[in-house]
Order: sequence, then C-alpha cells, then structure tokens
Amino acid sequence: MNGEPEQERVPVATRTAVNARAQRVAALWPHGLALGSGAVLACAFAPQGWWPLAFISPAVLILLWERASARQAAWLGFWFGFGMFAAGTYWLYSSLHLMAPLWLALGMALALMGLMALYHALTGYAVVRFFPSGPVRWLLAAPALWLLFEWLRGWLFSGFPWLSLGYTQTDTALAHLAPLAGVYGIGLVVLLGAGALVGLVRGTGRVRIAAVAILIVPWVVATALGGVAWTHPSGPPVSVAIVQGNVSERDKLDGSHIHRILMRYQRLTESAFGARLIVWPESSLPDLVNNLFPYVQRLDIAAHRHGSALVMGVLRESSSGRYYNSILALGRRASWYSKRHLVPFAEYFPVPRFVRRWLKEMNLPYSSFTPGPAHQRPLPVAGLELGPSVCYEVAYGGYMLRMLPKANALVNVTDDAWFGNTSARYQQFQMARMRTQEEGRYMIVSTDNGVSGVIGPQGQVIARAPVDVPYVLRSSVTPMKGMTPFARVGNGLAVILAALVLAAALALRLIADRRTMGRR
Repeated sequence: MNGEPEQERVPVATRTAVNARAQRVAALWPHGLALGSGAVLACAFAPQGWWPLAFISPAVLILLWERASARQAAWLGFWFGFGMFAAGTYWLYSSLHLMAPLWLALGMALALMGLMALYHALTGYAVVRFFPSGPVRWLLAAPALWLLFEWLRGWLFSGFPWLSLGYTQTDTALAHLAPLAGVYGIGLVVLLGAGALVGLVRGTGRVRIAAVAILIVPWVVATALGGVAWTHPSGPPVSVAIVQGNVSERDKLDGSHIHRILMRYQRLTESAFGARLIVWPESSLPDLVNNLFPYVQRLDIAAHRHGSALVMGVLRESSSGRYYNSILALGRRASWYSKRHLVPFAEYFPVPRFVRRWLKEMNLPYSSFTPGPAHQRPLPVAGLELGPSVCYEVAYGGYMLRMLPKANALVNVTDDAWFGNTSARYQQFQMARMRTQEEGRYMIVSTDNGVSGVIGPQGQVIARAPVDVPYVLRSSVTPMKGMTPFARVGNGLAVILAALVLAAALALRLIADRRTMGRR
C-alpha cells in the first residue's frame, strides 16, 4: 500500500512439508553414514590392507550410537554390517551365479549379507540398552560386546568368520599377538583401540589419558613379542612344488574339457618332478577320482621314480555311495583327509526334501557332500606330517588345532576359480597367514588360479605364484615342533578376556547406579 512490494508468504502447509522432509533427511543420514563406514571398513582387509580403517570405522559407529535409542542403534549396526559384507563379500554372487540363475544367486547373496549384519545390529542394541553414554561404554562395553558377537558369528549355525577384524593386522606389529590370543585376541585389541578413539573425541582428563594408554600399550607389548620364537625346526627343509592349473570353473563343469585339463596337470606335474612334495589344488581333477585311478596311478609311479610324492585335492565317492571333498596324499601309502566343515548351499543343502525336489526340477544343485570324520590324522608324506584343510576351513582359527602337535607343517588346498578375479582369494590368503602365526607352522597354499604360495611360521610370505596363469611354484618348507600358547587354548583366551572386559563394564555401571541412588 505504501509502494513497497508485499513479501511473499510461504503457505503453512508448504513449510510443514519442507520441515518434515528435513526431519526425514536428518533421520536418515546416520544410517547412510553407518552403511558407508561399514563399506569402507572392507578396505582394511586384503587386498587393500588399509589397516587404520579397522580402528576408525568402528569408532564412527560407536559415535553414531551416542544419540540413538536401542532400537535406532540396532538399525545403525545393521546398516554398518550390511555395508561391510556387501563390500567385503560381494564375490559370493560370482560363485552362486555359476550354479543358480541371476535372481536366485543375487537373492541368496543379499540374504547372507543381511543375516551377517544382524550380529552388528544385536551389538548396537545391547550396547545402548544396557550401558549409558560415557567412558564405560566407549572403552569397555562396546569393544567387548562387539568381539563376543563376532566370535559368535564364527561358529553359530556353522559359522561365517569372514572379515573378522583381527585379520586386518597381519602386516602390523599387532600380528605378533596371534601366537597368544589368535585372530579374536587381535580383534579385541583393535576394538579397544576404536573405543579409545571415541574416548579421545568425547572424553576429558583421565578418560583421554586412559584412551592414550589403550592405544599405545598393546603395540609396545606386541613389538616386544616379535622376537619370541614359539616353535622350532624339527628337521631339514623339504622342497615343495605347487601346481596351479588355472582352470575355469565352467571348463571344469563342462565334460568336453576333461582330457585337456588332465593333460595340463600332467605337463605341469612332470615339470615339477624332483621336488620332494608336489601339491595340487582342491577338486583339481575334473571328475571323481574313482573314475580316474589309472591316470592318478601313472602319475604317482612317475613321481616316485623322480623322488617326488603327490598331494592332490579330489572329489571321491565312497563304497556306500557318499561323496567327499578330500585330499589324497600319495606317500609310501595312500592317506586321506575329507573336508569336515562344508559350505552351506554349496556343498550341502540344509533344506527339507520338498525344497530338494524343487531344486532338482529347476536343474539346480541339490545333492550334498558328506562331512569327514571329526577326528582325522595328519597326512604322512615326503617326510612331513601335514595338517590339512580344504578351502574355507582355513578361516576357522581353532579348527586345525586338533592336528597339533603331531602336524609339523600345514597344507590348504583351494579352488578359488569359483570367485573369479575378486578380493576373495586375497582375503583367504590373508587368513592362511594368520593361521601360520597362530600355530607356528609353515603352510603350503595350493589354489587353482591363485593366490598360491608358501607361508612361514610368522606369517611371512616365503614364495607366491602369479595369479590367473598356469604355474609351478617351487619353494621349501621346514617341519616345526612346539606349541604356541594359542595352539594349547585356542580362542578361549580371547573370549575370556572379552568376557572379563564386559564384566568390568557391568561392575562399573552397577557402582555408578548405586552412587546415583545414594544421592537421591
């Protein structure tokens, strides 16, 4: 009215809609940050090996839990875990798609990732539900609960111990703790360090001093332990040749390639004659070994003429009609190891009969392997007593301890062609390195397309073959004797330490609650 333009007024409904949208964004961004932090954590493992992320990413999640309710913390934990497994185990889809159509393979992979993420969801719920924000939560409760749920994930419902945080430290001084407390003990140290980072950010005074101590002391102790030799040689080195056939899984499943595959392994093996031990990968023969005994026998006789002995991963059928994923050692006498820990939905199908019938009708895999006996002996061959494992059995920290102390060396045969050129093979080789540190033994790792190699008892890579090429890797292993502390007690020490840390957190909370009640 006075000549000035009237200010445009925003309708109330519009302002309400904008505010509601802003609130939704504000509510969603922590979940996005949790998802991203979990995905980034996968880079702390092989092949990237950016180990500081193992401290930083969990610290971010613990900080996100600060302003969350127990229910919100569970969702934050879920998205963190889903991001970690999506980025770290995306290769599951590759292997499943070889056997199943795209929709089923993708669905199964996502379902497994979601199932594994539930452990982080439970961790978040328990941390926030039972421990108020403060130093006790950051420095004690969250690290202890996280580690205990990670350990639970490693064995419950057959277990999936992939991406356990301790593996991120195979190339740091903290790896020297492996002979004492194993991968879970190192994981506890990492998580305590993550909680300490939160303490540095949010704490004051004594809390920060305690956080600095938690960050520094384990590294000092681990560095001091680096010079300790827990095991010792028990004989001279034994020459080894690892045969890496580099046969794709599709070729192996295609019956028309059988002759070509057999001739490739024969040529590579003949070029390795002279090494005392020649090792083939998992399921290296493109048929049941029962159908290829003449071929195996001819190679065995030729190998013995040159002073060599063969160890090969094979599939076999027993006289009772059962199928086994096995290792055959052809020393002075033939000896067998049959895989005990089978892969769900790949080597066995824990489903009702009607589901098996459906799988059969859909032309999908439905038959199962039989697990080997619970108690099996080391394989005596080429002057060694080999503690064997097949494929992802190497992921289980305490699994091979039953072979000790008799086993003086370790062997793992793997068919990583299932996963293609993905991070899976590097992650598995990283886990094999951790096993040698825990048990103080050399390990021979024979894979179809890499990573094949020989690992020393301190986790050092003695020799390693190039990936994705047919190759014969020559090296040697030394038989070892003695027992590391971890070899005697397994994962028990790490679990007890985590339980003690949790008990201390509970005690401190009870003391604080009593003081609060006393003031009232």
